[in-house]
Amino acid sequence: MSIREDGQLSTHGHRKENSNQREIGQYYYKQIVNHAGDIIYCCDEEGICEYISPSVEPSLGYVPEELLGRRHTELCHPDDREMLRGGGRIELRLKHKDGKYVWFEFNITRLGTREGLEKPVILAVGRDISKWKYERAILSETMRTALIGSWEWDLARDEIVLFDYVYEMFHIKKGSVVTTTQLVELIQENERKQFIEAIRRAMEEGKLDFEFQYKHGDGATGYYCLKGIVAYDEDKRPVKMNGTVQDITERKNIERKIQETVERYTSLKKYNHDAVFSLDLEGNIINANVMAVKMTGYEIEEMAGKSFSRFIGEKYVQRILKEAISDPSIEKLIDKLHTKQGETVEVLTTIAPIIINNENVGFYIIAKDITEQKRLLIAKEAAESTNKAKSEFLAMMSHEIRTPMNGVIGMTDLLLETTELDNTQREYLGIIRKSGDTLLSIINDILDFAKIESGKTVLHKELFDIRKCISETLDVLTPRAYEKGLTMKYDVHPDVPDALIGDPDRLKQIFLNLVGNAVKFTFNGGVSISVELLERQDQYVRLKVIVKDTGIGIPKDKISHLFEPFSQLDHFMTRNYEGTGLGLAITKRLIGLMDGDIWVEPADGLGATFVFHIMLKEPPRQTAAGKGTDGAGQDGTHAQKLKILVAEDNEINQIVLKKMLERLGHHITIVSNGIEVIQKIAYEPFDLIFMDVHMPELNGLDATRVIKETVPADKWPVIVAVTANALKGDRENCLNAGMDDYISKPIKSTTIAEIIAKYFG
Repeated sequence: MSIREDGQLSTHGHRKENSNQREIGQYYYKQIVNHAGDIIYCCDEEGICEYISPSVEPSLGYVPEELLGRRHTELCHPDDREMLRGGGRIELRLKHKDGKYVWFEFNITRLGTREGLEKPVILAVGRDISKWKYERAILSETMRTALIGSWEWDLARDEIVLFDYVYEMFHIKKGSVVTTTQLVELIQENERKQFIEAIRRAMEEGKLDFEFQYKHGDGATGYYCLKGIVAYDEDKRPVKMNGTVQDITERKNIERKIQETVERYTSLKKYNHDAVFSLDLEGNIINANVMAVKMTGYEIEEMAGKSFSRFIGEKYVQRILKEAISDPSIEKLIDKLHTKQGETVEVLTTIAPIIINNENVGFYIIAKDITEQKRLLIAKEAAESTNKAKSEFLAMMSHEIRTPMNGVIGMTDLLLETTELDNTQREYLGIIRKSGDTLLSIINDILDFAKIESGKTVLHKELFDIRKCISETLDVLTPRAYEKGLTMKYDVHPDVPDALIGDPDRLKQIFLNLVGNAVKFTFNGGVSISVELLERQDQYVRLKVIVKDTGIGIPKDKISHLFEPFSQLDHFMTRNYEGTGLGLAITKRLIGLMDGDIWVEPADGLGATFVFHIMLKEPPRQTAAGKGTDGAGQDGTHAQKLKILVAEDNEINQIVLKKMLERLGHHITIVSNGIEVIQKIAYEPFDLIFMDVHMPELNGLDATRVIKETVPADKWPVIVAVTANALKGDRENCLNAGMDDYISKPIKSTTIAEIIAKYFG
């Protein structure tokens, strides 16, 4: 359309424009029809073909001219010809030119005269669906094999469309559409309420999962699992649900057989003191025993069919089901159960697979209530912590008391040995020395008892002569006995071996306690020791030892208290004798460590007789030689002056050690910590180091390790640990660090002399 010169509208251009548009439209229509993959087919009401698109050739092998004027029934499969009478969407098979049939889906529309046609025409647009039908057939067969059918529920129209195997499952006519009411009628009456509730929850949560029973016409009962996913519109309203239904009858029958098998063990479970649960492979509880009811608060009926996850959580149940057979340690994950009352029970769990016909069909969960044991364990740990604190306290007190004691006793020794003293001064120093020895004895008793009580005392095993052991003990006590005019004697039967393997130091301690007590409580007569052989077995000998005195005796009613710690026969406030009351308690425990026992022979009147027996090992004959070396210089003197390094941070102890060593004629260098030790060793060699264990900056143990790592082995000095500690492990720690020997404070001149004689005599 245009404007003419006279101002009027012209329609010439408009007609030309419409003509062009029609030509363009016809061109595109022709191209679409010729190149479309779908077949466009037109026929009259008699089925005579009036038009078919060129796409028929690649689909069916015909050129359009071959089909024009022919009836459509000639191409259609005989079984599908009835479908041509209707309209809408249909699926049928058409015969290919090579004789095979191909599946097509057609959308059929009747075009009447209102579309401008002279007579009605049937228009069909179809596409090749043979590949889709093949894949769907495979899927359908797969679902049939898995006993699964699918369905689709249009919530707005309340129509449920069923597919494939569902019809066969419930004997429903194929192609039927089911309503909600009909679906509910499929469910057994006693399960309908739960089903309706499951549907309601699914609408809220988006997922349906429900198991139900269905009674078939022949009276057989099937079990089915209905699963579905809900689709929502923009307003979050449910509009559709798609899902599956699976025949689980076989699985349920297996579950029933499992339950029947489990029932055979009802008696065992009923009288078991532990809670027993039996689970299926889904983690659901099949059965439980009375103890499980008592532990959880749930009745068996409440637990049956429910997931075990209510007690331990879903993730643990899944791990049990997947890993319990291959990894038995998975049972350690279950260390507590949650009860109905919301409480937690501590448990020790065992998981056992249920195997039937070599197939794992479930699990037993056996849970032992260990709440009380846990409480006792906590109490035990608290007690152990207290014991540890006690041990640490004793170690600290040992160090703190022994360090100043070293100064008191050491300086007293030096004064007595190096100074001209009159009788009064010597008497005073003697009192100081005796008081120091008494205090040291008390400390040793307390530490010994603490070590033995905690079970940390370990007997050392070495070759020794019991006759020499007794003789050396009596040598120590003879001066006291001589002062009181007492006789001291011992007798060892000839059958007792000369050499034995045991701990001679602890055996001396036993003799010192028993003979020392005898001397303390005896004023006339004397003390005797006798040893005899009781038996020999497997290279071990059992000895019987009798310690007898003529002292004040022991009242019979007091004997039972003799070996109790801190027990003394006289009252604390009126006692006449010194001591901690630990000597006999320590003695009894040491004898117990030697596989023996001790008792008092009952007697009337004066005197006391202690009897004990111990087990010692007898060495092989070729090594059974007496222990001991006769080294020169036992007084500590040595022809060669030694270069000795003293590592000690306490100034008083530095002076004590220096004076003792200088009196023996050696050259002394003093340092205050481990770093200074390393520095000194780097520039000059030393024969001997007295190394304090506890020093600032670098302790004695670490300093020793550095020396052993950096100094050539042929230039290593002898390293002797000097420590105020006297608890179990101290000696071993020093030796493990590379030290050669160990002495504890307070240090006496004789101890220093013995160490020097041992390594340089």
